[in-house]
Amino acid sequence: MKSEIIAHLDDPNHLEKLYRTNKAGFKREFSLLYPELKGNLLADSWNARLHYQAEEINWGSSRELLGVILACLLASVFAKLPAIASIQEELYYSRNIGFIVFPLLTAYFAWKNQLPAIRIAIAIVLMMIALVYINLLPNNPQSDTLVLSCIHMVLFLWSILGFAFVGKNLNDAERRLSYLRYNGDLLVMTALILISGGIMTGITIGLFSLIKLDITSWYFNYVVVSGLASVTLVGTYLTQTNPQLVSKVSPVIAKIFSPLVLVMLVIYLGAILYTGKDPYNDREFLMVFNVLLVGVMAIIFFSIAETSQTSTSRIQLWVLFLLSVVTIVINGIALSAILFRISSWGITPNRLAILGGNILILVHLFLVTAQLVKVVLKRDRLESVGKVIAFYLPVYTAWTIIVTFLFPIFFGYK
Repeated sequence: MKSEIIAHLDDPNHLEKLYRTNKAGFKREFSLLYPELKGNLLADSWNARLHYQAEEINWGSSRELLGVILACLLASVFAKLPAIASIQEELYYSRNIGFIVFPLLTAYFAWKNQLPAIRIAIAIVLMMIALVYINLLPNNPQSDTLVLSCIHMVLFLWSILGFAFVGKNLNDAERRLSYLRYNGDLLVMTALILISGGIMTGITIGLFSLIKLDITSWYFNYVVVSGLASVTLVGTYLTQTNPQLVSKVSPVIAKIFSPLVLVMLVIYLGAILYTGKDPYNDREFLMVFNVLLVGVMAIIFFSIAETSQTSTSRIQLWVLFLLSVVTIVINGIALSAILFRISSWGITPNRLAILGGNILILVHLFLVTAQLVKVVLKRDRLESVGKVIAFYLPVYTAWTIIVTFLFPIFFGYK
């Protein structure tokens, strides 16, 4: 990359091609070269482009800002619909929690990416089918398939949001990775907003209590509920209009937490052996084990998505590789435990859902780890790992559709 930049320093088209082929590598090598190239007009222009940081927060166009405000108002109405329409809260929120924000986020990215009318229509139809289906399921609190459908419905709506985010080219691996990065950045921004909101809530309630007015119930029922419904919309708007706000924070978090999670997992596996905890016969422990597995896998994918755009040290690569290996071990234990439970007590909706999810995750982890081996051995670049992650994402969507829509029918809504 370095020799290519030097050789084509006066060829803007070739430099642009190099940049689009490997943005992270181009930026890294160009930044190292720039002290020698300073004074060259084209080099100065590229340096300004690559290192430009907005000095102030960009609030976007007035039209876009108005759209976000209206979306927040709609989300607040959706969140308070049980109180407005006298709907049973548990029934409403358990089935429709995802519909409070995901359709609005999907509409935002469909507009931002100028999706063709046919794709917008597909997204609307899919969401309408999902909305009608989940609310027509029999109201049986003891139904495992109902619980599974409600949980996986959120993942299905998340997939539709990804459909709108990726844009016109659904096979674009970089856009799929950008979607993972967006989720990581949104998580960071949402956490900051919630912390600020929590501080404001404490101050507000405290100030009113000083004048003998108890607004706690009203404040939580309206202000807090509306804020929680709007936080992802506001966070999305800020990350999309001001990428510099968290663009440096997310990679740092990924680099810090990856080794910490690796150490924690190794100690945790040792603690399991020491305490004699048994995921084969302890159902609650197995459930926690699977939640841990999904969380660690998300950290791996988030770390790779973030570090693929920045320079990555050899130590960081080894951490990601070892973390993937340890996660495969955890997955193997969880998978063997669920197979043992199925062979001993038969198939249930929960066991089949966990079994399918574990198998999909294990295959994906093997693919990612195999690619990481090539990167560690310097036979490939980290971007190739990102492509493997992006390639496999639709498989999770397919399994989500099966659990959400077919499990209740297959198991007779039990």
